[in-house]
Formats: sequence, structure tokens, C-alpha cells
Amino acid sequence: MTRPLYATIAALALAGAAQADTLTVVAPDYFGSSWGPGPAIKEGFEARCDCTLEFRTGDVLPRLMLDGARLEGDVIIGLGTDELLRARQTGLFAGHGQNLAPLSVPVDWVDDVFIPFNWSYVAFVYDRTRMDNPPTSFAELIERNDISLIWQDPRSSGAGLALMLWVDQLYGDDALRIWENLAAKTVTVTAGWSEAYGMFTNGEADMVLSYTTSPAYHIVAEEDDSKAAAIFDEGHYFIAEAAGVLAGAVQPDLARDFMAYILSEDFQQMIATANWSYPSALPHDDWPEVFRNLPLPETAIFLTEDAADMRRSPALAHWLDGMTR
Repeated sequence: MTRPLYATIAALALAGAAQADTLTVVAPDYFGSSWGPGPAIKEGFEARCDCTLEFRTGDVLPRLMLDGARLEGDVIIGLGTDELLRARQTGLFAGHGQNLAPLSVPVDWVDDVFIPFNWSYVAFVYDRTRMDNPPTSFAELIERNDISLIWQDPRSSGAGLALMLWVDQLYGDDALRIWENLAAKTVTVTAGWSEAYGMFTNGEADMVLSYTTSPAYHIVAEEDDSKAAAIFDEGHYFIAEAAGVLAGAVQPDLARDFMAYILSEDFQQMIATANWSYPSALPHDDWPEVFRNLPLPETAIFLTEDAADMRRSPALAHWLDGMTR
């Protein structure tokens, strides 16, 4: 009777050990797709940790807000810059425990909870074969009547929210006039990026709200250099995606190892073409060539999370008023 009992105990112990060596990362849906960064991140971290990395995918911030302390996971990755305040206010995060000296983002990032793993600038992308005189400033975009636009709703899209705050920073109380002008040029406002970008590539508008890094995908994956981001003299809105360690992590040591992995050269070299974005912890000269060759704005427009939260409601009021006049 005792030998089967010992065998059962041993099996349970092995099962417990296997479970103890699993890091659970809560991530956006695209992380779980074959074309997203998830597979490369999983392979890279598992090669370092002698563990298993599992992604739980979905709408990250809504899941965090809904589940609260019941959320099962060790790390959350994929929070947008303008979501960090609401995530932080839940009180569900621990310190990341990392030295942020390797960061190379174009803004001062001082944060002991969240680490940016990639970043870009919001921009209007155009097709060189259809437009040979793109606007070189936001002011010119507003003034011209020969440009059609597709962009995203700030209430449902991170890029759309960034555009709203971008306009708010440039124009302040005059933003109402800007939205009225943009509305006259707009083919449609979509709920999300994918729909907007698909309509643009189908030729339904001259320009689409996207990112300065978007052309890199076409160059590398499609050998197509016809797409470009219009760089504006006034500067562009900085946006990043970040990761944080959950205070209730079952595997806190593995979670912090994962945060260190984010800052490693292996991760940073991989993330550029895995997520079509600038790496957050590599100097410009070490970026993949396709990203080094993309034009960069001279000015980064960035709001702290407190400032962005303070401006969100008045900026949205201007947007709603301008779009419905």
C-alpha cells in the first residue's frame, strides 16, 4: 500500500514543480497570433529561464479593471502609455526592480512600476504612388482641401486617443476648429487601427492615422517601399507599450526575470520586427537597418500620465463638438 502512496506523492510533487515553473503573462490578443510578438518572446524567454511562459490574451486593461485582485497572472504586458494611470490606480502592481539606465526612449522615463518595451510616434501614413506632396506640418494638413483621411475613434483606440491629445497639445482651446476642419477631410472614423489601415491600403483614403514605424512592415515583409509617414514640423505624439509585475504574482522571481529580459539586447533586437516598433532599450545605431533609415520627428510630444488624464475630458469635449458640427 505504501509504494503506490509514495508514487502518488511523487507525481503530485512533480506536477507542482511543473506548475511552479510556469510564468503567466497577461497580454493583448495579438500577442497570441502567429504574426504577433508572442511566439518570439516565448521562445526567447524560455531559452533563458528553464521554465514555461504562457500567455493569457484579451483586452488587457478591461480585464485588469474587471477581475481586480482575482486576475490570474504574474506579468501584464501591452499597456499603452495613456492607460498606465488607470492601471497604476488599481494598486495591483509591484515594483519591477530593474535599472532603467538602458532605456533609449526620447522622453524622460522614471517609473519603478512600468517598463516600456517598445515605442513609436503617431503619424499619418501615405502611399508615395498616390501622393507626391504630403503635408510637412499639422498646419498644412489643416489648410489643404485635397487630402482625404481615415483615423480612429479616441474612445476605443489608443492611436485615436493619441491623436486627440496631440491636437489638444498643439492647439489648446482652438482644437474645436481643428476637429471641424479634419471632419471635412475624413472618409470615416473607425473603432480600431486594423479596419482603418485596411481601408487605406485598399485605396479608400489618401492618408491613415498610424505610426512612424508602420512603413517598416511593408519594406521588410512585402518588399514595398511605397508607404511613408508624413513628418510634421510641430512634432509627433510619443506612445509606448509597457509591462508590469502583478503584486499577486505566483512567480514573482520569474516575473522580475521577465522584466530584465525585456531590457536585454536579445529582446530589444527581436521586438523591432516582431512588433514593428522602435526598441525601447537600444541606441539608435543598434536598431535594425530598416528602422534606422526611417525619418524621425525632431520633437517628441509627451504627456505624463497625470497630465494626459487631466486633459482627456476637455479634449474629448472639443472632439465631440467639432466632429458633430
